[in-house]
Amino acid sequence: MSNQQQQQQQQQHTIITMPHLLLLILSLLTPISLSSPSPLSPQSHYVSYRIDCGGRETFTAADHQTWYSDQYYTGGAPGLVSEPRRFPQKQEQTLRFFPVASGKKNCYLLPVPAGRYHLRTFTVYDNYDGKLHPPSFDVAVDGTVVFPWRSPWPDDVAKSGAYSDLFAFVADGEADVCFYSIATDPPVIGSIEVFQVDPLSYDSPATGDLILVNYGRLSCGSESFGLGGLVDRFGRAWQSDRGFRVSSKGVKALSSGRRVYGTDQRPNYFPEKLYQEAVTVLGGGDLEYRLPVDAKLDYLVWFHFVEIDVSVNSAGKRVFDVLVNGVNVRRIDVFKEVGRFSALNWHYTVKDLNTTVLSVKLVPVVGTPIISGLENYALVPRDLATVPDQVAGMRALKESLKIPSRMGWNGDPCAPSAWDAWEGITCRPNKGKTALVVSQIDLGSQGLKGYISEKIALLLDLVSLNLSSNSLEGTLPSGLGHKSLVRLDLSNNQLSGLIPDSLASSNLQLVLLNGNKLEGRVPEELYSIGVHGGAIDLTANKGLCGVPSLPACPLFWGKDGLSIGGKIAIGLVSLVVLIILLLVIYIFCIRRGRGDYEFGPPQDLISIAAKRNRYQRQKSLMLLEMETQNHERFPTTLNPL
Repeated sequence: MSNQQQQQQQQQHTIITMPHLLLLILSLLTPISLSSPSPLSPQSHYVSYRIDCGGRETFTAADHQTWYSDQYYTGGAPGLVSEPRRFPQKQEQTLRFFPVASGKKNCYLLPVPAGRYHLRTFTVYDNYDGKLHPPSFDVAVDGTVVFPWRSPWPDDVAKSGAYSDLFAFVADGEADVCFYSIATDPPVIGSIEVFQVDPLSYDSPATGDLILVNYGRLSCGSESFGLGGLVDRFGRAWQSDRGFRVSSKGVKALSSGRRVYGTDQRPNYFPEKLYQEAVTVLGGGDLEYRLPVDAKLDYLVWFHFVEIDVSVNSAGKRVFDVLVNGVNVRRIDVFKEVGRFSALNWHYTVKDLNTTVLSVKLVPVVGTPIISGLENYALVPRDLATVPDQVAGMRALKESLKIPSRMGWNGDPCAPSAWDAWEGITCRPNKGKTALVVSQIDLGSQGLKGYISEKIALLLDLVSLNLSSNSLEGTLPSGLGHKSLVRLDLSNNQLSGLIPDSLASSNLQLVLLNGNKLEGRVPEELYSIGVHGGAIDLTANKGLCGVPSLPACPLFWGKDGLSIGGKIAIGLVSLVVLIILLLVIYIFCIRRGRGDYEFGPPQDLISIAAKRNRYQRQKSLMLLEMETQNHERFPTTLNPL
């Protein structure tokens, strides 16, 4: 046995006995001596991208894959490993760390369509801060803790970093990768990769509600491959099995360049390269794989077989049993089931473990056993998440209240339940215990300078709200008073406007609105809280009125700005004015519409009328004189005009 194999087996034994098992499993995934694979054409209808955490520019790697500059993070600062030359991949040389000043909880919020995803992270320390102290922190995906990192890290992991990956469904269009500081340690992350996969992959009808965390993905009889390239359509990295296998007789690696049928097919798209290599046993005997596990979880073990030995040309020539932790789970005759150069894969679920080692043993029946690949996934139950509407409501409050970054309001407000909720927030399970809800907000004296968003109405289970002694402005939201609300303290702010009716119809027992700029009539139902054993303080406001201990409201002032009597009076006055206006229009427009207007005639018409009047008077005098003369002489036939 080579020195490298001895070291790997010794390391494996150490891993099994260490308490923080998952961290140590990740050390076996350290990218040591990984060759650059040839790229595979990506599927245009699947989403995939890579984030170089801490990287300042987008670049194309040697394998033709695009790495995007650091983005989608909620806080933290970029960093650089202490010895960049030891890291062959550019994206492995940078990192992002999250000091306590950024809050205990920070996240990458990755926008993706709803679907199933393969997510891979690269975590590295390499003494970037010069403190020789790898940090302790947790990593959660969509509200479920998946990678617990605890100091001290294994030396090779601390220096070279480690890859870890999982499969999970994303339903809300946002994949959340969040980091939670243990004590005051700043979490670190080197890179994040996201690959959308077939929604039916890995027996999703049975595993869709679970997160599949990789505890070992082995390519048997070959070197590691797939990391940093698209040899695997799902972006999976396959590591060599040498550090995990045990055989008393020795093993023989087989390989073939011939085409293998049944590969790269829906829904799992297992790569053909995986089945072009295999391992068998020399001289008979068993072939065993020992995989370190956490005894508290169940596991999904996926087996990959192919018959690439040309000497096996009929059924019954190679038959072996598969034993998992000593239980015979299946008898395999690859040629009988699929023939030669065809992929055979199947899976088995391991439950109720009582050991930290998962044993997979291939026991010969006829000939020697053969295997091409082995995958082991921990079936991690999803933690409860916050009701989506309440997540939206809390994020709206984060923006409107201008929550400082030090408070760590990132990701899900309540999940994971193993972590503290957002600072100042208390959560509880809903009645059906299917989700988490926000029950209390306590942000008194936090220096907030925003306003209260109307979306606070989405917090249907809010029992207590304390935003006192800040500098909040604006009005009280109309949907603030749900039946669940019992305690409300908004005292000593700069809130203005009226008290909404919704507060009067709630079940409040404590109302503190003193020290604001509120005005208008106080609803009697709200004031009655103090009468029925509760407490209410409305003093030191701009213009509240209408209840004992406050001034009386003006005649026309009510709880909505005008009293009912005031509104009636204004209505009557408006009616009288309207009637008078209509009467004036009738007198001056309608009644005299027949030409009886008393408009003054023009000056030239007045002159003509005067001349005509003088002519008529002169003519009348002349006729009168003639009549007098004719009376003495003879009668006339002329008549006056």
